[in-house]
This record gives sequence, structure tokens and C-alpha cells, in this order.
Amino acid sequence: MITVNLYYTGENGAARAFAEEMTSSGTAAAIRAEDGNLRYEYFFPMDDPETVLLIDQWRDQEALDAHHASPMMAQIAALREKYDLHMRVERFVSDESGLPEADRHYIRN
Repeated sequence: MITVNLYYTGENGAARAFAEEMTSSGTAAAIRAEDGNLRYEYFFPMDDPETVLLIDQWRDQEALDAHHASPMMAQIAALREKYDLHMRVERFVSDESGLPEADRHYIRN
């Protein structure tokens, strides 16, 4: 599994407006419906009103590559341009071994 955290930053509420338009236009829902998408959710940092965090999770690299090759990317790029957003990206690949026993002590289920 691949998780990509995308931090969109703009000015004067542009990042939130971008996330709202991605949702209201149905683009976010269409991405969630793509084969291999496991999660596509926006979050708003409490201490940074000009940034939006997107957690984008995919089954594997093949599914992510198919998403990147889809016409959907042109729509997303156009919206990023419209709102003049800058991005920072973090990428994580799942550790198939799971959570270490020492860390489980700190997790409340």
C-alpha cells in the first residue's frame, strides 16, 4: 500500500476553496471510485489556515500510475493552477510486517 500526503498551500483561503471545489465538482468522488484507491480525504491543520492536507492512499504503484495517467490529472492540475497552489509531498510505503509489539503498548483500541 502506498500513502501520499499532499500539502496544498495558497493564500486567502485558496487551498480550502480548492478542496471544496474538488468535492463539490465530484472529482474527489471519482478518484475514490478509481480501481486501487483506498483513501482520498482532505484535512485542515488547526494551526495553518492556508494549508490543506490530502491523504491519498493506493493499493500499489500500478494503481497510482494508472491514476496519474488518467484524464482526471488534467482536471486536478487545472484546479491547482486556478487557485495558485504550491505543494509539498510525503510518500510512505506500508511495512507489511505490521506494528511492532513495542509500539502496540501505546495504541488504544
